[in-house]
Amino acid sequence: MDITLHTSVLPHDDPDASLAFYRDLLGFEVRNDVGEGKMRWITVGRAGLSAPTLLLAPPAVDPGITDAERRTIAEMMAKGTYGWILLATKDLDATFAQLRAGGAEIAQEPTEQPYGVRDCAVRDPAGNLVRIQELR
Repeated sequence: MDITLHTSVLPHDDPDASLAFYRDLLGFEVRNDVGEGKMRWITVGRAGLSAPTLLLAPPAVDPGITDAERRTIAEMMAKGTYGWILLATKDLDATFAQLRAGGAEIAQEPTEQPYGVRDCAVRDPAGNLVRIQELR
């Protein structure tokens, strides 16, 4: 079997703020931007690589989701407990400094974890937790 991670999905509630974070602050290239207003599906990824990609999507648009579930998703996004992603970089300190200078909401400064990785965490504009590990 030959399976590759292609796309991961994170919710957004402000597509322009998400673009500013993922494109302008993290340096991802925009591959697709479809829709209008807050109902935009935006695909971003590392420049020069076709995959994996990150799909920034409006939350709770599935017609099978109830109004109560939509409220729960909105509450979880507001608390920052709905979506998260794990990224990696060779220079965690420089990446963290760039995120801090760019105004990212800091959730955790670079830390040596007891499970053997050094990482930091920020929140994107939708409240998603973005953990960044240092490649060693």
